[in-house]
Parts: sequence; C-alpha cells; structure tokens
Amino acid sequence: MKNYITLKKKISPFNKKIEVSGDKSISIRSVLLASQAIGKSKITNLLESEDVLNSLKVVKKLGVNFKKKKSHYEIEGLGISGFNNNKNTKIYAGNSGTLARLILGLLVNTKKKVTITGDKSLSNRDFSRVTEPLKMFGTNIKSKNNKLPVSISGSEFLRPIEYYEKLGSAQCKSSIMLAAIKTPGTTIIKAKQSRNHTEIFFKNLGIPIKINRKKNIDIIRVTGPSNFKSFEYFVPGDISSSSFFIVLTLLASKSEILIKNVNINESRIGIIKILNKMNANINFLNKRVYKGEKIADIKIKSCKYLKSINCPSKYNSAAIDEFLIIFLIAAKAKGTSVFKNLGELNEKESPRLNIAVNFLRKIGVVVKRSRDNIKIVGNPNLSLNGKFVMKNFMGDHRVCMMTVVAALSFGGEWKIYDINSVNTSFPDFFKLIRKLGVNLN
Repeated sequence: MKNYITLKKKISPFNKKIEVSGDKSISIRSVLLASQAIGKSKITNLLESEDVLNSLKVVKKLGVNFKKKKSHYEIEGLGISGFNNNKNTKIYAGNSGTLARLILGLLVNTKKKVTITGDKSLSNRDFSRVTEPLKMFGTNIKSKNNKLPVSISGSEFLRPIEYYEKLGSAQCKSSIMLAAIKTPGTTIIKAKQSRNHTEIFFKNLGIPIKINRKKNIDIIRVTGPSNFKSFEYFVPGDISSSSFFIVLTLLASKSEILIKNVNINESRIGIIKILNKMNANINFLNKRVYKGEKIADIKIKSCKYLKSINCPSKYNSAAIDEFLIIFLIAAKAKGTSVFKNLGELNEKESPRLNIAVNFLRKIGVVVKRSRDNIKIVGNPNLSLNGKFVMKNFMGDHRVCMMTVVAALSFGGEWKIYDINSVNTSFPDFFKLIRKLGVNLN
C-alpha cells in the first residue's frame, strides 16, 4: 500500500459537523492511572492511535490485563505496587514521549529492572528532564547521553523530593507526580505552568494533592503512598486534532465547521487565544464540565481578513503542539508576526521549528529567524501554483497534517509522503478530510 497522497487543488467551500478522536494526552493518562487503580476501570472513547495502543501494550507487559469491549476498554488495575514483570523486561514506547516519560514515574518502585525503548525519533529526544528528578527519589536509572534506551530499577525505600520544573514540561511534572503517589511523605513540585490533566485526574480520583499558584508557577504537593479506586471515564475530543480543522476552515473560502465534544482545558487552548487575536472567528458552544475537564462544541467560520500578531510567550506552553499550523495563519495574515522562545518545538518528535522555517520558505513565505525566535512576513494573497514534494520529515505526524492543511489552503500540486504517520495521534484524520469533500489520491 502506498504511503503518500497527491493533492492538486484547494479545498472547495464546506459546511460540516464533525467529531474528532479522543484526547491523546488524557487517553494515555487514563490508561496509566487505570493500571495503578484497585479494580476494573472502564474507559470510553479511548483514542486508538499508535501512542495509546502502545500504552496498553506497555501496562500489559507489566502485568496489567485489559479487554476491549464494543464501546470501551476495561483495565484491571492492581494498585500502586501491582506491576508484576519479569526480570530485565523491555517495553516499547514507540513515538510517544508522554508514554515513555510518564511510565518512568510509575516504575520508581518496581522490583525488577525495566528498559524503555522507542522508535528512531523518540530515541533522539532528551530524557534528563525526567531521569534527573526521578533519581532523587532513590531509583537507579541508567542511560547513554540521557537518551533511550533508559533502564530503571525501583527502590523499596523511596524518599519524597522537592523539585523546580523550569521548562513548562507537563511530561516532566506528571512523571514526578506519578512517582510521588508511590512515595511515603509529601513531594513538592514548583512547576512552570503547563498542561494540567494529571492534576485534574488526581483530584477526581481522590489522590491527596494541593496546588497553589504564584504568578506563572504552580506549587504542587502530592502525598503518598496513595492507593485509589477504579474509575469510569469518557475521553473528550482532542483540541490538538481539532486544530487542523480549525485552521483549515479559517483559511478556506466560504466555509464553516462545528467540531463537537472537544476538550477546552485552559492549559490547552493557547491556539484559540492566539488565533482570536489574529481576527479569527472561533466560538465555544454548549460549554460544560466533565470530571474537572472543560468541554465544548467549537464553531469556526472562514476569515477573509487575518492580522499579524506579536505572540505573547505566555501562550507557548498551551499551544506548543499547534504552532506548526499557527504559522500557516501567520503566513496568510497582513503584517509581520513575531514568535519568541520556541526552542521547545525542537524537542518534539522532530525538530519542528527547523522544519517549519524550511517549509514556509519552500512555499515562498519570508521568514526571519534568530535562534528560537522567528518573524513571519504574511501575504494575504498567498496562493501556490507550482509542484511540491514533502518527505524526509522524520515521519512526524503533525508535520504531515500541517502539510495537508497547507496544500488544501494555498493550492499547488502536492505529493506528501509518510501519511501513515498520522496513526501516531489521529488515525481518523484522512477520513474526516474526505468528509469535507476532498478527493484523496
């Protein structure tokens, strides 16, 4: 089966209602927390992407059983000391930094050595952000150059720690929090604000947690050891997956879309705040709260006039996965947009900031770069007529989907490779693209 598509024209006007797959971050957390609960947890609308399926395989290899029913998954948790793995167990995290880093936190009390591996992309990413604080708990962690594979042997004599997380990394913060539920005493994390799904989950499950906020720092206290009961959970739609259709609609002609049941957690909607400052027309309808997470239907209309932005860095963490497509809006906006302190983009599945700059220049957009800061000179009349090929982007799913949105928005004749990469996070992406009337060859 071929692993590329060709696109030869801009998308035609559309007016549709869609529902995107379950939130990837919450799906992974729900699997890992269910593995630590006491009893059978029931998770509905779990995202069946490669990252999440690898999460299920990982907990299975660590002795936790699960079953897929028609509409949900059932996971048989054995408590915070329930992992039962063989000696020298190897587990594979695939492309998922979230899985690899969070599972390390859950392995701080494992009695037998576990080695975590990943694909080529994940194996090039830095793991010191989690291995260094986890060593402070008393675990034995080994790696070469702070990259995968990482081996961990847990300790029966864990000690609580105090740690200052300066990167705004939800993965780092969450890994420490998961280690803390297995550790006697109170662990204190001073964390730069980032996604807070783990904190919300802890509160919902009755895990002892206290959070105080001082400016842009969260002071998080988690007290352990903390067993908790099994739970039922419905995973809301993913704002990151929705964002591709939000941007496509904004850039399309005379189009409108309603995306139903999307997670609009405040720590995730940086893209909405940024795009609305750029004159987008994005509205939340039917807002409600489900187990601490805010959910809404999102309504978007095409936007004839987009304006540039001097993007406040305070939105960086809440939009880190969406900057690739925010840059497409900046490319079409009137004026020069400025984005600063985006070095974290190069710590993702691929060096996304580097790739984005090269991609924009490839389609004729003027980009000025100074280290981790870029300026994008917008062109409201941006329209492509030539032939373009997109490949060699390390199979990064978000780069692939960004390219599809650009091709359908700006035109030109495109051949896009590595389309199977979308299975990492959004297997239904092309199905929904077809629903908007696009003929995929």
